[in-house]
Amino acid sequence: MDSPVGTLTLVATEDILTGLYMDLQRHRPLEETFGARDGTPFTEVIRQLEEYFAARRTEFDVLVTLAGSPFQRAVWAALRDIPYGETASYGQLAERIGRPTAVRAVGLANGRNPISIIVPCHRVVGATGDLTGYGGGLERKQYLLEFEQSSAARTRRPSRRWASAPGNDVREHRVDDRGIIEQSDADGVLGIR
Repeated sequence: MDSPVGTLTLVATEDILTGLYMDLQRHRPLEETFGARDGTPFTEVIRQLEEYFAARRTEFDVLVTLAGSPFQRAVWAALRDIPYGETASYGQLAERIGRPTAVRAVGLANGRNPISIIVPCHRVVGATGDLTGYGGGLERKQYLLEFEQSSAARTRRPSRRWASAPGNDVREHRVDDRGIIEQSDADGVLGIR
């Protein structure tokens, strides 16, 4: 399928997504291993990817099969927990899977992710926030991060705060980005609606 980051090749085994590769992606299997072209199993995946690139989707809910070692699958599962528009460092990812000293191994597993974008390996950055390696190329990584961050910023409603009238015990009201109203006084939260 065509996308803002170039042509994406979708691969399925028994109608379950097993690969999403960019052209010229590092660790991309040989074209001959993909089998005959058939868009049938990808209708839902393509719809969700189109929504993602139109900034109307922040999470994917398609069936995937991730073939790899138990360690790799743990890293790939942790990638799916990085929120849209945010990043995590390789070290943070290593901590999340309970292997804080395996930072380099996390980086290698991240680079072998067979389902890019949906399993968002582009959201992993260096310890200082710098863009580091990406199988699809650093330009694509930068594009995806900037796209998600700008989309997330446009769709988030900023919290609105206002002070209470003099003599009222409620010191502050706040409406968060989900529309939840929180009231507080000097002692803390009074209630949430």
